[in-house]
Amino acid sequence: MNKVKYYVASVLFLFGAMLMAQEEGEVKEREPGHYNQSKFKQLYEEFSTPNTYRSASGAPGPDYYQQQADYVMDIQLDDKNAKINGEETITYHNNSPDDLEFLWVQLDQNVRAKDSKSPLRNGDGVNMAYTAGNFAETYINEPFDGGFNIEAVTDASGKPLSYTINQTMMRVNIPEPLKSGEKLSFSVKWWYNIPDHTVNRARSGYEYFPEDGNRAYVIAQFFPRMAVYSDVEGWQNHQFWGSGEFALTFGNYDVSITVPADHILDGTGELQNRDEVFSKEMMKRYKAAKKSYDKPVIIVSQEEAEAAEKGFSTDTKTWKLKATNVRDFAFASSRKFIWDMQAVKLGNRDVMAVSLYPKEGNPLWEEMSTKAVAQTLVTYSEHTFDYPYHKAISVHAKNQGMEYPMICWNYGRPNEDGTYSDRVKYGMISVIIHEVGHNFFPMIVNSDERQWGWMDEGLDTFMQYLAEQAFGENNPSVIAPNEKYPSRRGDPAKIVPYMAGDQSYISPIMSNPENVYQLGPNAYAKPATALNILRETVMGKELFDHAFKTYAQRWMFKHPTPEDFFRTMEDASAVDLDWYWRGWFYTTDYVDIGVKDVKKYYVTNKPTAEMKKYMADRNLTEADLVPLVYLAEEDSEDFEPELKGKSPSETSQNLKEFMMDNMTEAERAQVKEPKFFYEITFDKPGGIPMPLIVEYTYADGTTQSITYPPEIWRKNDTEVKRVISSEKELVGIVVDPKLETADIDTTNNSWPKKEEKSDFDQFKENIKGE
Repeated sequence: MNKVKYYVASVLFLFGAMLMAQEEGEVKEREPGHYNQSKFKQLYEEFSTPNTYRSASGAPGPDYYQQQADYVMDIQLDDKNAKINGEETITYHNNSPDDLEFLWVQLDQNVRAKDSKSPLRNGDGVNMAYTAGNFAETYINEPFDGGFNIEAVTDASGKPLSYTINQTMMRVNIPEPLKSGEKLSFSVKWWYNIPDHTVNRARSGYEYFPEDGNRAYVIAQFFPRMAVYSDVEGWQNHQFWGSGEFALTFGNYDVSITVPADHILDGTGELQNRDEVFSKEMMKRYKAAKKSYDKPVIIVSQEEAEAAEKGFSTDTKTWKLKATNVRDFAFASSRKFIWDMQAVKLGNRDVMAVSLYPKEGNPLWEEMSTKAVAQTLVTYSEHTFDYPYHKAISVHAKNQGMEYPMICWNYGRPNEDGTYSDRVKYGMISVIIHEVGHNFFPMIVNSDERQWGWMDEGLDTFMQYLAEQAFGENNPSVIAPNEKYPSRRGDPAKIVPYMAGDQSYISPIMSNPENVYQLGPNAYAKPATALNILRETVMGKELFDHAFKTYAQRWMFKHPTPEDFFRTMEDASAVDLDWYWRGWFYTTDYVDIGVKDVKKYYVTNKPTAEMKKYMADRNLTEADLVPLVYLAEEDSEDFEPELKGKSPSETSQNLKEFMMDNMTEAERAQVKEPKFFYEITFDKPGGIPMPLIVEYTYADGTTQSITYPPEIWRKNDTEVKRVISSEKELVGIVVDPKLETADIDTTNNSWPKKEEKSDFDQFKENIKGE
């Protein structure tokens, strides 16, 4: 700040101090006290107290622990009856400090049992319209019986164990407590009917193709799975109602899956018997794919898949897969599958990007799917950690988007003649990026989806935005030059309709997924946008990226909570973000900042009316004061036309003398004396404090951009004032000119206020332009 501005600022400070003293001297009725209502207070009331399990820094504490569940499974897929049978042995390691009196096992398929309470939990009335299938499923058809049929639960010696099933949870009653540090093995035998996922929106199931009589299976949540036991909740045995997803324990899997001999299958884990299930030609192509870094290699061609569709082999083949340190297992199987693979270099390792799809997915899937998988692995690894597994698989499934370790289901189907719109193309690329990205959140950074849906969906959608933009930059044949990838979520402006909506249908991000009206905006779009704004506008990319990577690496293969994320982002950046987490995540507040008023001042050494009143109240004369410089408002009674637009040294002898007395000749030569002074009042009708981003425009056409930190609102959450001193006349002000903050009302963002056309006038203009 030059010395002229410093002097003027000092005078303003003096006036402020005098006015405050005057107000304090007035006698007025006392108002009651209140709690700390500052938007900038710390989140101590919302956060749990740190302990030896979870540190105040957001890192795992010295006593952090997590359980382990290992599975050995033998699975049979009955293609004729669309049924799955399984036997599994679970070895449960109690690494907690507690002795466990019983074990809880998740039976997620019971959400589709005939007596499931899930369809009864909503109080909705009649919808405006239904698809035929949805209408039949809701009101006409007999409920599908898709729940688990538990045939046996036995201990390691084969003796029956008693168990109790409560909806989607099964309590296994063990004879004596499982002590800390010990492990226990037990077995479960079960079967269930596989649902048609295209009819009832199941996350797992089959699609039937009447043209050739085949099914394509995407199978998950297909086995009884151990619930999580942790330092945060003890047993996480919240029921699975359908929206809140999964809380799962890491472990090792040894899985044998028997399917028709003409099926192609892939799933979580490394294939153990490739020589048995691959033909010689497939093996040759596979070896070529492991060295192909620029394009996919076809392992099973469309021609071969179409030939297999007609076979309907009655023989079977068993595929054996092993996975280490994964939280779940899933697989896909069909004789319709085309199969391609490509190698991706990550650090010093090669990872296989893989796609499985029927001919109905082509040509789109052959052109785009594996490219999208590869880009996802590269972008996410850059921002978190190198992808640790050996492959990532994208499986085509109509109307699906669902994720599991190393494998996911994705929609995006061309028309029957092979043509497709941009909407279908970008929709498919985006869902693949999103679902493959879930390998990082929550398959590796293993948050509790059932309780905090945003911790996987929101973080993944944020990373999806970065990967989509990178995909657009790296694939000029897909995205036109100089165009951005049309991301559906992430840009601040795209969350405005939701945040400006009916408050009775909006929940804070920090809500259980079952308890929100609009899960997509709540758990996906809003947290992703909040993180994008945090990265681009509040923290800056360097600070944000380091903190985000720190979080991912601290909590990979562990169970983080929201507080661990919030604390780590602050710990690794030295940016106090409690105000941001509170506004964006704990409330349904919105952003709305505008220009309320602009007043023009000039410099004078004559006391203003306000100063004269102050002096009169205290029986003071000018002789009692030190020499002062005054700012007089142009629209006040102090206005002197002959002084308008003159520099401070031309209008104020005091200022001139100050400069002469306190500056060297060289310093005076560098001073640019302001001729114009403005007091600008910014107001904040919205509840969320944000950086105040302002673009000032001057009469000569030049602009100046200033970003005031969010702390500018810390003492007045309603409005703040800034004084601008300038050599040039100010002619325009715009708040948030690049729409960086998700401001829900831009009509108050400009001075002079812009004329807003009515919807009808805009409609007339559009008609004239056609």
